Amino acid sequence: MAKGMREIKRAIRSKQNMKQITKAMEMVSASKLRRAQIAAESARPYADKLKEVVGSIAAGTKGVKHPMLETREVKKTGYLVITSDRGLAGGYNANVLRKVMAEIREKHNSPAEYSIFVIGRKGRDFFKKQNVPLLEEVTGLSDSPTFADIKSIAAAAVANFENGSYDQLFLVYNQFKNAMTQIPTIKRLLPMEDVSVETTAAYEYEPSAEGVLEVLLPKYAETLIYSAVLDGKASEFGARMTAMSSATKNATKMINELTLSYNRARQAAITQEISEIVAGANAHA
Repeated sequence: MAKGMREIKRAIRSKQNMKQITKAMEMVSASKLRRAQIAAESARPYADKLKEVVGSIAAGTKGVKHPMLETREVKKTGYLVITSDRGLAGGYNANVLRKVMAEIREKHNSPAEYSIFVIGRKGRDFFKKQNVPLLEEVTGLSDSPTFADIKSIAAAAVANFENGSYDQLFLVYNQFKNAMTQIPTIKRLLPMEDVSVETTAAYEYEPSAEGVLEVLLPKYAETLIYSAVLDGKASEFGARMTAMSSATKNATKMINELTLSYNRARQAAITQEISEIVAGANAHA
């Protein structure tokens, strides 16, 4: 019985140590989530203003043409998949990777029909295990990524559409709603649609509206990619905070159950000792 009690005490200490770790990770994720949420929300006004300017040019310039605005026959598709570098975030990575693989299986018959860009070690490792070739990858992003961190992969994804390497480009990421809800999302980035907006502002462009559009459209697309990365970071911390909260609750439940088992075992041991003492006393009576 003593041996069983020692094992239960060891299990209780193990679960208590685990609970301390998960609780600390939950608190750290909650702190990082707040900063990531502010960063994601701060990026939206810039993207909205770019959309307004691009939309006003498209609406006010007749016959304007640009490869990023023109729909063409789809022979090949590009996917830019945003995942995390670290795990312990519940279904954050699994959900988005499951979604992109379902999309690929549904729409493509062979790897020749699609190209993959990936951000995050989890996505990179997943696609390598699936023997899916990657055009470009970015790993090791900080908890507060800057545009410079993803500039190269964003520019490459946009440039490959412009030069005809593929005919449409999709963003695949977790859209942040709140700490409890992250929605795996596939959004078509290129060719752009719905860039026209209602605006009362009048703009004059130098050297020309088409020249400005030539510069702004790639920047706008890259800005949307960066915004999705920030959304992904907020989703990652929200998912990790929720996962660690659940782990802490489960650890607490297990500790309570083990403590109850330990107390029962101790009471049984005491009862047995008393029974032996009484039996011994009766034997000598």
